[in-house]
Amino acid sequence: MQVQVNTGHHIEADEAMAESVRDVVARALSHFSDHITRVEVHLRDQDGAKNGRDDKRCMMEARLEGRQPIAVTHEAPTVDQAVAGAADQLASRVESTLGRSDRGAGARR
Repeated sequence: MQVQVNTGHHIEADEAMAESVRDVVARALSHFSDHITRVEVHLRDQDGAKNGRDDKRCMMEARLEGRQPIAVTHEAPTVDQAVAGAADQLASRVESTLGRSDRGAGARR
């Protein structure tokens, strides 16, 4: 599973931050990594230089083999919280999608 991290102009990104994001995504999706080819992470500061409540936005999109991509968005006061929230939501959505698919295959047998 490849994890690509993209940031907006007001998010200071270095390799350590990108690696931290990759680790969070990998842990959250470890049970599904055989089904996921790529996860794109987009980080954005909604208010730019101003500090606002829940102004950090993380959008994640998972590309699943043979299925439509799944995207989630989470907003929080910090980048770390936004990433963690989006990763949890994405794991839940992937689990739901794969579970539905497995149940559907079992029902056809």
